[in-house]
Amino acid sequence: MRHTDYSELIGTSSSMHELKQEIQHIARSEAKVLITGESGVGKELVARAIHVQSARAGRPFVAMNCAGLPETLLESELFGHVKGSFTGAYRDKPGKLESAHEGSIFLDEVGEMTLRMQGLLLRFLETGEIQKVGADHGARVVNVRIIAATNRNLQDLIAQGQFREDLFYRLNVIHFWVPPLRERRDDITPLLEFFLSRFTARNGHSVRAFEADALTALVEYSWPGNVRELENVIERIVVTGRHESVRVEDLPIEIRAHRGMAMRPKRERRRTVADDLYKRLIDERQSFWTAVYPLYMNREITRANLREVVRRGLETARGNYKIVCRLFNMEQSDYKRFLNFLRKHDCQLPFKDYRQ
Repeated sequence: MRHTDYSELIGTSSSMHELKQEIQHIARSEAKVLITGESGVGKELVARAIHVQSARAGRPFVAMNCAGLPETLLESELFGHVKGSFTGAYRDKPGKLESAHEGSIFLDEVGEMTLRMQGLLLRFLETGEIQKVGADHGARVVNVRIIAATNRNLQDLIAQGQFREDLFYRLNVIHFWVPPLRERRDDITPLLEFFLSRFTARNGHSVRAFEADALTALVEYSWPGNVRELENVIERIVVTGRHESVRVEDLPIEIRAHRGMAMRPKRERRRTVADDLYKRLIDERQSFWTAVYPLYMNREITRANLREVVRRGLETARGNYKIVCRLFNMEQSDYKRFLNFLRKHDCQLPFKDYRQ
């Protein structure tokens, strides 16, 4: 999720007011915090709020995704390295822990760390010393508040031998669980209004409000991707919207489909390959070139799967292939390459069929 100032948002609903009070209480402590909750609920936002309201507010807040890097690179990023310690180490480089001195560091997806990295982190927690990669002496002691987060059940990982029990107890001094958005529906309307205002101001579009039916559909939607999904949906609506008020037909197909299912007896729909691919592109913000293209070229998905993904993109973008490129997280310069690829493999659907 993008870095955002949510200070004006927290407190606009009863559950957010309770959240604000709990954050204020935690912020006054210097204890380590373990934030848990589903992907997309806003764990980093809670971590930032804790930092901003603490005595360390004037010092750095450094965020680190422990799941996005291989072990050797993660060690270098976290602890730093000295010149010549490995190929490409052309100079000494401070790590995230050193950069966060006297401030706070947010370790996201800490459950994805290897056991070796867990051991290195545990040693730091016990001594406060940073041992840079390639250094054999001169360890520096830093003062950093650790705020960790995960969407995994660490106790299950401990039972499976994949997470150190001693590290768990070091991190889990204060446990903060962020409930999924479907369990705090009072927050949905304030979030919708906040993101609508934010993206409208940024892009200069004319979308200003939600029609009653559209707002009902958005509030009733289950939001499996939580706040991250909601933010992405509103940005998409602002980019593609043509009216001052958001209408039901402006909403993504999955939200309209969910509302239709809620108004009639529920019937199971089998999840398709296209569902999973589209979720990677829209909710997880993966690029078409990494999430779809290699699967098709390696014959792991069919032409029908690819055409269905393109169809969904065109439906959302109302037939505008340039907007499809943006939705599929491609660079503007990829537009011609994308169209050429679709033409070559007979997957370029007529854009006029999706104009409304």
